[in-house]
Amino acid sequence: MSTDSESPRPPRALPPALPILLVFLALFPAAPASAGPTPPAGPCALPLPELYERVSPSVVSVTSAAINPYYTATPIERRAGSGVIVNASGLILTNSHVVYGRQLLTVTLDDGTALPAQIVGADPVFDIAFLKVVPPAGGTLPVARLGNSDSLRVGDEVYAIGNPFGLEQTLTRGIVSAVNRILPGATWSLKEPLIQTDAAINPGNSGGPLVNRCGDVVGLTTAILPDAQSIGFAIPVSLVNIVGPDLVENGRVIRPWLGVQGSLVSPALRELLRAPLVDGLLVEVIEPGSPVARAGLRGGDLDLVIAGQPLLVGGEVITAIDGTPVGTAPALAAALSRLRVGGRAALSLSRNGETRTLDVLIGERPASRPESPESPFEAPASGMSRSSAGASRFVPGGRQGF
Repeated sequence: MSTDSESPRPPRALPPALPILLVFLALFPAAPASAGPTPPAGPCALPLPELYERVSPSVVSVTSAAINPYYTATPIERRAGSGVIVNASGLILTNSHVVYGRQLLTVTLDDGTALPAQIVGADPVFDIAFLKVVPPAGGTLPVARLGNSDSLRVGDEVYAIGNPFGLEQTLTRGIVSAVNRILPGATWSLKEPLIQTDAAINPGNSGGPLVNRCGDVVGLTTAILPDAQSIGFAIPVSLVNIVGPDLVENGRVIRPWLGVQGSLVSPALRELLRAPLVDGLLVEVIEPGSPVARAGLRGGDLDLVIAGQPLLVGGEVITAIDGTPVGTAPALAAALSRLRVGGRAALSLSRNGETRTLDVLIGERPASRPESPESPFEAPASGMSRSSAGASRFVPGGRQGF
């Protein structure tokens, strides 16, 4: 029975993070200086062997197994990825798609020690997870230092350390090819400013650190374009710092949810359809069991394909949320950023020249729901289908979902 190396896969505006950051620091205080590397003095110019020796002890191998009852011949599915120790108490950072919904989690340290692990929190949307292991008796876990991804510039040297295809503690070298890379088709709620790099990233690197010239972790390797060469992506550590407190405190990231998928009404669409469309979000799909489904919002009922992109027309148009017009992407993002779970939202609607207002109780976005249709930007694990790798996080055509 083979073990699949977990493949790299391909912001929503979040509420201010300072209070939960304080909780995060209280639950997992910084490791003492003796447990981790000390910052280098002056400009960072570590020889690569020294940089590797500094960081690699904190990089771990993460393996998991789960029973899939639909595959009777090989019911046990195994995955393998990477992770990095970020606290001497045994807190390990990795990708959600390596561990989410899995059992029999095992972390193998740099010295070969295998330890059982438990999930502290996992977020399938941003693909971030924290594991916890109990440090070996009488031993001290090596700790990587989290850096500042906001200071990265295109052209900066970066290095990926992980376990590609089971080849333990592999170092690859590259540069930052782009920063704040939003992949095409990402919905507003799933937009994630990734770091693009040409450092070699392969199946099994998922969850491993991307480090800068100082040996600081600036990203978490997570995605590749399977049909490209030297195009990989990493989650910036600044995003980890934002969602990490929620994951540690609640085990998940709490997001507001209405259950709408649709597209902004464009002048081209209005001209093409010759219909009295107003500015706003054309509602195409109502997600079953969602707050707007219970409230009676109407979606599209006519299937069109425009410039190769499918579109459902005939639904209501959301023209404003709580009185804020949502005719543009920035305006929609601003209105959605103010939604809170348990609160209410007043949706101003228009359809066939008629207007109405719908009052909706805001729910919490289910963590386990498929985030969107499968995407060409997701790289499957070697020998594993896309569906078993987890839901894609991108919607073709730029459809908005919230």
